[in-house]
Amino acid sequence: MRAPRALFPVLLALIATAVIAAPAQAAPLAGKYVALGDSYTTAPGTRTYDNPNDACRRGPLTYPRLWAAAHPSVAFVEAACSGATTTTMATDQLPLVTADTTLITIQVGGNDVGFVDVLTNCVLTIDDRDCINGVELAKQAANAYLSPGLAQLYAAVRAKAPSARVIVVGYPRLYTIRGSCGIFGLSDTERTALNSASDTLATIMAQRAAEAGFTFLDARPVFDPHSLCSSGTKWVTSLEWDKINESYHPNAAGHRNGYYATLNSLTAGITGA
Repeated sequence: MRAPRALFPVLLALIATAVIAAPAQAAPLAGKYVALGDSYTTAPGTRTYDNPNDACRRGPLTYPRLWAAAHPSVAFVEAACSGATTTTMATDQLPLVTADTTLITIQVGGNDVGFVDVLTNCVLTIDDRDCINGVELAKQAANAYLSPGLAQLYAAVRAKAPSARVIVVGYPRLYTIRGSCGIFGLSDTERTALNSASDTLATIMAQRAAEAGFTFLDARPVFDPHSLCSSGTKWVTSLEWDKINESYHPNAAGHRNGYYATLNSLTAGITGA
């Protein structure tokens, strides 16, 4: 039996109300980004933290956070934590990588070779030779232990996220040699030795990344015009005795204009964001 014609306006009103009341469906996310890393990936150097007492020392001005903020349609997982090594990353951070991950950045290696201790030794020692010897030991450790460690870690990352685009993020050289720092602080001999350690890390990271089918973001040419003792705006923090854990890390400009800008260029058009 047909409904009386007088009821049609009432039915239409009920239908309209139901349509309006229906919850809006969230747009599907355009991928998932997982940031793996050490203190160069988190906030030391930026002086801005979510919680300065948290051991991971994360903050809002880092390159992973900046990338995530610029791509809100991509899910973001911040796994990076200060002090990470290849071993701790495999146990503590890698479980956050899942098969649906579409983009991964991974920055680790400096702590594996004790680079903080090497820097401290170079700052405290009077004899250049002590600094150089420490750097050479770190470079030997990089070839003997870090290189196979990275190969193993990169293979584990690929196994966890078979379809993800993976970008291995490198470390900058810290110093411009014969630059504007003059005779104060480290000697140019010590600065050159420390730069050579960055070069060794970059070579190993690039080789292992290529073997894994990953992209290597070489931070050296990006940061060189802005390193310590350069004439440009500094993108790396210098030594501060009262803030030793801030020293020798990318500052806010280094994260924004160095790492984030380069990462954003490398990922243009690949995320669906």
